[in-house]
Amino acid sequence: MDLSALDHAVAAAAALGAGVVNAVAGGGTMLTFPTLIGLGVPAVNSNVTNTVALCPGYFGGTFAQRNDLVDQRKRLRAFVPVAALGGLIGSALLVSTSERVFRGVVPFLLLAACALLVFQDRIRAALPVRREETSDTPPGPGAMAAMFATCIYGGYFGAGLGIITLATLGVLLPDKLVRVNAVKQAVTFVANIVAALFFVFSGRVVWSLALVMAPAALVGGNVGGHLAKRMNAKVLRYVVAALGFVVAVRFWL
Repeated sequence: MDLSALDHAVAAAAALGAGVVNAVAGGGTMLTFPTLIGLGVPAVNSNVTNTVALCPGYFGGTFAQRNDLVDQRKRLRAFVPVAALGGLIGSALLVSTSERVFRGVVPFLLLAACALLVFQDRIRAALPVRREETSDTPPGPGAMAAMFATCIYGGYFGAGLGIITLATLGVLLPDKLVRVNAVKQAVTFVANIVAALFFVFSGRVVWSLALVMAPAALVGGNVGGHLAKRMNAKVLRYVVAALGFVVAVRFWL
């Protein structure tokens, strides 16, 4: 693709903003994906490039909560292979989807992600109240199946994956929410890293954009971490959701 220096600067700025948004409220994909589309990158290639570029941010979230994962090895041993397989299947489905079909599906995926952002607080409030004691109870078949389906979605599109995963695990795992959130971080990281590795060899990554977006997203995540206590996360989520809604309507039109 014939992309200018300005195009790369715009993509880097969007990734910087996505890093901040992800750290404060979640939903950074709503900034980067439409930006890549606006730069003229085909929809499938935009999604692939976006996944590769923002993948390092998932490692940061997992690393930050590593202490809450130490005594959850049974769960991780069960979930990690499921997350990896789900992410692989989702990424394979994406690269085998035609541009026309994917552009038809994108508005529905964006609207679902918008709804998750807007109702995130209500979803979390509806999760069962957890006991103070901790456990490492291995996940049952229902939890495994739910994670498998969730990670297929993560490999295919990914926007709102963290919210979906947390809500599912919050219902199915008997534990404190902070520990459930740590498992969520690990599961989403595995699904995304496997999808990103698959995309690396797919020929769909716009590497010049990915290479400027990845470090920008990392910087944005660090900045967002410092701003998290000062910014109104709810207002930011509404702004990002509104942007996603506009993009979805434009896809339909």
